[in-house]
Amino acid sequence: MADVTEILNHIQSGDADAQTAARAHTQLQEILYRELHRMAAQQLAKEQVDHTLQATALVHEAYLRLIGGVNQQWNSRGHFFAAAAEAMRRILVEQARKKLAKKRGGDGKRVTLELEQLAGADHDEKILALNEALGKLEQEDELKANLVKLRFFAGMTVSQTAAALEISTSSVDRYWNYARAWLQREMSANR
Repeated sequence: MADVTEILNHIQSGDADAQTAARAHTQLQEILYRELHRMAAQQLAKEQVDHTLQATALVHEAYLRLIGGVNQQWNSRGHFFAAAAEAMRRILVEQARKKLAKKRGGDGKRVTLELEQLAGADHDEKILALNEALGKLEQEDELKANLVKLRFFAGMTVSQTAAALEISTSSVDRYWNYARAWLQREMSANR
């Protein structure tokens, strides 16, 4: 992932000719796509077995939101992956809301339930509760909220999170423990 920072610096320096800049953009897109796909696959592995969203669809939707028809400037790979984690979080929250709306009679179709379908029945509700609690944590401590997004929604390791947020791995461990306890307390209080 050090290549991402180098490529970003090269693109933003502006001294390269058009052909070199185009090649750098292509390299960057390939690296970022592979990394986003890995992150999405990790996140979706936590989802229910019958989850309808696939890793490729999540990557494409997140990428479209990141680019959004506007030429974005990413200051660093940490900036890009923080934005990617936020995009994936929003997509998963929207997906959970849609499923819960249908669950509450939004689509009006009758189905026969099998026992294995009930295994992760409250997953969507947990995602929404986490999203609400994360919003409150973000108002209280933005750094810890960003850390949760990177660790939980983007599936980053401690060292990757430390590099993205430009803090030490021991700080990541400490903040992660605090944020998890804070979120758990907040989610328990709202039940």
